Amino acid sequence: MNKYEIRVIVLAGLLLSAFFFAILYNDFSRNIDVPACVTYSGTFKVPHVKKLDRSTYEVYGVAKMWAFTPEDLTFPEGSTIDLYLTSDDVVHGFNIVKKGVNLMAVPGATTKTTVTFETAGVYRILCHEYCGSGHQYMMGKITITPKKYY
Repeated sequence: MNKYEIRVIVLAGLLLSAFFFAILYNDFSRNIDVPACVTYSGTFKVPHVKKLDRSTYEVYGVAKMWAFTPEDLTFPEGSTIDLYLTSDDVVHGFNIVKKGVNLMAVPGATTKTTVTFETAGVYRILCHEYCGSGHQYMMGKITITPKKYY
């Protein structure tokens, strides 16, 4: 091998190491959660909220042109929400602003993530995947109320 081939191999090894380090850093120090895929069944097609205990909820959401259902959700401060999401028609994006939640709503599939809301406020939900001509109107909100109101 000549010296240029050795340089390319060393450079490729360094880049691979940098990418591997970046993945490990984001996984362990920044606590980025990867959404899970759940086995799809017809029960996920009916949007509803289920209260499991004082601060734990399950939300079964359905995305369809051009709305998320349920659209407006209200929970007390400190709530933990297991969010199950599917789609009725096309691929939609699901982003909870200020929380780093980014899901894809795919027809025939269900994605799941868990979110904890520690501070009161209004968290906007936006569709970040172009889904048709009314895409800009596809949004919702999660309202977190202070504990003294619950």
